[in-house]
Amino acid sequence: MTLPSDIDVAIIGAGAAGLAAARTLESSGLSVLILEARDRIGGRSQTLILPGDVVFDVGCEWLHSADRNAFVQIAHDLGFEINQTRPRWREQSLNIGFPPEQREAFLAAMDAFDTRVADAAELPEDTPARQWLEPGNRWNAAIETISTYINGVELDRVSTYDMDAYEDTGVNWRVRRGYGALIAAYGAPCPVALSTRVTLIDHSGARIRIETSRGTLSASKVIVTAPTPLLANESIRFHPALPEKVAAANGLPLGLADKVMLALDEPDSLPSDGHFYGTTDRIGTGSYHLRPMGQPCIAGFFGGTFARQLEDAGEGALAAQAIDELVALLGSNYRNRLHPIGESRWAHDPFALGSYSHAMPGHADDRAILAAPVNDRLFFAGEATSPDFFTTAHGAQESGVRAAREVMGKIQST
Repeated sequence: MTLPSDIDVAIIGAGAAGLAAARTLESSGLSVLILEARDRIGGRSQTLILPGDVVFDVGCEWLHSADRNAFVQIAHDLGFEINQTRPRWREQSLNIGFPPEQREAFLAAMDAFDTRVADAAELPEDTPARQWLEPGNRWNAAIETISTYINGVELDRVSTYDMDAYEDTGVNWRVRRGYGALIAAYGAPCPVALSTRVTLIDHSGARIRIETSRGTLSASKVIVTAPTPLLANESIRFHPALPEKVAAANGLPLGLADKVMLALDEPDSLPSDGHFYGTTDRIGTGSYHLRPMGQPCIAGFFGGTFARQLEDAGEGALAAQAIDELVALLGSNYRNRLHPIGESRWAHDPFALGSYSHAMPGHADDRAILAAPVNDRLFFAGEATSPDFFTTAHGAQESGVRAAREVMGKIQST
């Protein structure tokens, strides 16, 4: 599409937040356009259909807090089937490599740690969450590894206040044909200019001037939904500069979580929707979902420093690590039965540079700082701006709705 020269509301980014903002503005009477750097919509959500009709959500996969997640109703409205099989993240299928008595001890240690974090969130000063590990506890490495899945980083880089602020109702469902596919369908009616990278938002004049890789346009209001690294490194610049936004984005970096999908020969040898941890004695290992939703595959999940090291090692390193860990658990006969068919590399995605946000110690308040409008003209959304559902697609969606309502409120008041 040819870029218009003038628009009422420009939205930067066609992820869940940007799409939700556009959908919320549909009946406002305002002209709206999403500017998206990628050649697709969805942002950090994407569903691929791999060989064997395997559904692979490269990004977000779980409808977390499904009893409060707007995408559940959206899925019903759009005719997407929801799978309500609960995750078995606290289990180890077939009792391999992690005996029941050890699992019970680990879960008790994990729950005790969570309680200490909740107590520490009442203290007058924020702390690194690692401070609340019990010194010398046998399960500290495993607890740190869980943090790399949840936060994308180890506990020394996680704010205790922020960790406690996250809301999880414990209800986790999936979209049978992919969360990314659902978000793409939700955004399908939106006006989007693809392959349009925004480089400058000049809000010095009566109209906001937006410089992009495909030309310049002006807008009355702008909603910015870009991931925090692109604001922190000023890939998207503001004039006049917004140092408080850059500082807030630096305080809310994206951690890393990567997935690899392995096709499985003779899949009936393993339980559907089972689960393994690769090991429990070091920080950094895979979390393995066996035959998700009955599919003939195993999904591996890696986070934090370990995931970054595997990404940096090049394509195929995630799969090699996953196969080695699974063979150690299941036996050498599985080495020839597992075949890599897909993987994510979010740290190397230039339009993400990571997976989801975490607040650095002392920076939990940066979420509110990043979310605050500027001069009733610039508005901000994205999962990093959510006060309680950060790291999630539904948190991003809620933030997009909030930002769009802020825009409409300001227009109606003028």
